[in-house]
Amino acid sequence: MKKKVSIIGAGNVGATIAQLVVQSGIADVVLFDIVEGMPQGKALDLAEACPLWNSSSTIHGTNTYSDTANSDIVIITAGLTRKLGMSRGDLLHANTDIVRGVCTEIAKISPNAIIIVVTNPMDVMAQLAWKTTEFSCKRVMGMGGILDASRLKAFLSWELKVSPEDVEALVLGGHGDDMVPLSRFTVLKGIPVTELLPKRKIESLIERTRNGGAEIVAFLKSGSAYYAPAASTFQMIKSILFDEKRILPCAAYLNGEYGIKDIYMGVPVILGKEGVEKIVEVKLTKEEKTQFRKSCGTVRKLIKKLSI
Repeated sequence: MKKKVSIIGAGNVGATIAQLVVQSGIADVVLFDIVEGMPQGKALDLAEACPLWNSSSTIHGTNTYSDTANSDIVIITAGLTRKLGMSRGDLLHANTDIVRGVCTEIAKISPNAIIIVVTNPMDVMAQLAWKTTEFSCKRVMGMGGILDASRLKAFLSWELKVSPEDVEALVLGGHGDDMVPLSRFTVLKGIPVTELLPKRKIESLIERTRNGGAEIVAFLKSGSAYYAPAASTFQMIKSILFDEKRILPCAAYLNGEYGIKDIYMGVPVILGKEGVEKIVEVKLTKEEKTQFRKSCGTVRKLIKKLSI
């Protein structure tokens, strides 16, 4: 019997995650949204594509939370997306009530689920989801670091004119303007990128990574990125369902790791069937520690506004 993945929010991100899951055939999907007809229509369209993908996965669109009961994984994408000129933090109050309501329902009907939060501001919403569900922190996480690292890998591969498959990057901190890309852990087939590009060029690519989401919003005018966020989330889903134990940068609850307590922040984790099975600690330089703590401070300020 296939695992059950429920996606809360059938907008661009949610629907694209649904496509990746059913196209791969790795799980059955429930696509939920409060807008009547939208999840049903998108689910039907995807279901009719499954024969072309040779996929036996099922997908069901619904406006009823009970259809998501006993999910193995729940993805939360519901909420408002960024518009031109907005930061991820600007979505704080708009999305708090939405995520809190979603998590209240999840806790009641899928008490054993693993939750992946995509809704922005993601680090804060992950903390809110953990507090609301009262699940083990291992089973509540946020998607962000994978996306940020993927953007950096793309920019580096274009600059170096190499395959992105040969680039590895690591991004810590909050999923926002204060994210901390670590250039000394960014390598091309094991060769540090610091040996291949001048410092000024690396810094410009890091700055573009920090503004990666805003750059796409500026092009779209209305709406925000969804293909890369969906692909990042799918990588997490796959690592959990197949117990791959991939080392991936995700927003995880820190309880002393990196000298930080009681906050969700982006760090490398081992992701398996239990969720966040281990937080991987790397030694940071003095400058990196300063940047990481600054990023933590930004997230804490947002958390304090919600009193969570």
